[in-house]
Amino acid sequence: MKRNPNACLICGKELIYTEHAKEMECSICHQTFLSNACCEDGHFVCDSCHEAKGLEAIRDFCLSTDLKDPIQIAQQIMQNPFIYMHGPEHHILVGSALLTAYKNCGGSIDLEEALSLMEERGKQVPGGVCGFWGCCGAGVSTGIYCSILSKATPLAGTSWGLSNQMTSRSLENIGTHGGPRCCKRDSFLAILSAVEFTKEHFQVELPVSCSIRCSFHEENGQCLKTLCPFYPLS
Repeated sequence: MKRNPNACLICGKELIYTEHAKEMECSICHQTFLSNACCEDGHFVCDSCHEAKGLEAIRDFCLSTDLKDPIQIAQQIMQNPFIYMHGPEHHILVGSALLTAYKNCGGSIDLEEALSLMEERGKQVPGGVCGFWGCCGAGVSTGIYCSILSKATPLAGTSWGLSNQMTSRSLENIGTHGGPRCCKRDSFLAILSAVEFTKEHFQVELPVSCSIRCSFHEENGQCLKTLCPFYPLS
């Protein structure tokens, strides 16, 4: 299946973002949601419909791979046609790739249970939070990853702190590179931040075996090109 490089899953036209949310009907499930985004022709696709097949692809790959490099895991998943250029599925993809790498590198977790928690929590992070909330979902995904490893809860002590530190480090890295958003760039930056953090605080080394050369830049109309550290033509 050829990936649609544009924004709207219905017609392929670009999304328009508004400062104030309004009620919109999803063009797929026909339920009504508050949203800040629709395409030029008025099509709106809710987060659940946008990410449904992508989440299935993420889980299936993570449970079947023996790869140890979280960047490689993420890149392999991103090749699936149901992982779009941008979208809330990345809020689960990042943490899932990290959990899988952690398990395959000898970390002590029940991967199937951990992936279920990652999906359950990541699905609560809406699309567009990078701009409207100031906390990119890829960065939040690393905090969820850390919370699963450390069994953090709102009443925890050290693990609560670690999870927030993890998110903070990812967001600092993402924010330093600036916008506009790119779910691929931000995912790579978040994963790299988590690799360092995992080694420091969980004593598990997640290998990143190659330099990252983005293969998705032609699909992103807002690509930073040579200003992106992963742009392959710089």
